[in-house]
Amino acid sequence: MEFRHLGRSGLMVSEISYGNWITHGSQVEEDAARQCVQAALDEGITTFDTADVYAGTKAEEVLGRALAGVRRESLEIFTKVYWPTGPGPNDRGLSRKHITEALHGSLRRLQTDYVDLYQAHRFDNETPLEETLKTFDDLVRQGKVLYVGVSEWTAEQIGRALKIADEMGFDRLVSNQPQYSMLWRVIEAEVVPLSEKEGVGQVVFSPIAQGVLSGKYRPGQPPPVGSRATDEAGGKNVISRMLTDDVLSRVQKLEPVAADLGLSMAQLAVAWVLQNPNVASAIVGASRPEQVRDNVKASGVKLGSEVLQKIDDILGPIVERDPAKTVSPERRP
Repeated sequence: MEFRHLGRSGLMVSEISYGNWITHGSQVEEDAARQCVQAALDEGITTFDTADVYAGTKAEEVLGRALAGVRRESLEIFTKVYWPTGPGPNDRGLSRKHITEALHGSLRRLQTDYVDLYQAHRFDNETPLEETLKTFDDLVRQGKVLYVGVSEWTAEQIGRALKIADEMGFDRLVSNQPQYSMLWRVIEAEVVPLSEKEGVGQVVFSPIAQGVLSGKYRPGQPPPVGSRATDEAGGKNVISRMLTDDVLSRVQKLEPVAADLGLSMAQLAVAWVLQNPNVASAIVGASRPEQVRDNVKASGVKLGSEVLQKIDDILGPIVERDPAKTVSPERRP
């Protein structure tokens, strides 16, 4: 496993992070989840990402139990706040009240005194940005949060937050967590250039495009039993827009590219996002330990310019590049 700085901070993170979005507490039983976490640890992954909203807070509980007994200083534990975690009007968003209460809940569930990175899971249009950033800064001063970041914020939103932090003397954002893959490149036009200039690193999710880039979904065939595309709890809705014959046919053409490099298609997909120097880590999820062991082999892989061009030529018009696709709700959900 290789390691990179998170943005311009001194924090080192594993190139491959383990994430439990729509798996722990919902799609994957706890015994299997524990096995996946243990496989991640065995393979040298030190960075673990979750969020309070995943599986209605159950994902944090599962991760907390799975990491119990592991030397805390050897881990980087990330979580997020914004989406609803209860029925009340203050059980959501980025107000001082919700951020503070949500963090305390996350710490209890994760069985830890602090998180290494606390991330605003979306931009909150109903809370002054100064209030959100001051609350994050207070939690840093209290030692409950070591670094702060965001997830799926636009370049304009990230830029505003950095300007306020500089003016007010707050801790600056060190990271953004966007969706990023061969098929979804909306951060490249605006977010990445700003981030490179300002020292913000990307911790990207869905590098395998929810499994589409693994090659297991075939054009004209039903999705494999037990795959994310059959998960009624949430995965099916997320992945369905990519299960078109045009997308799947082009993805299949990546198979010989991966084979020529001695990689699986999933390894090629993860290695591809790591070629971007602004990417600090790629988050992978898993329902089986062998998936973790397969994905970590992407760490340290270097792809030449000819390979990158070949991938672009194959995927062509199905790649989404529009930065306007990064959107937060107008009002809290």
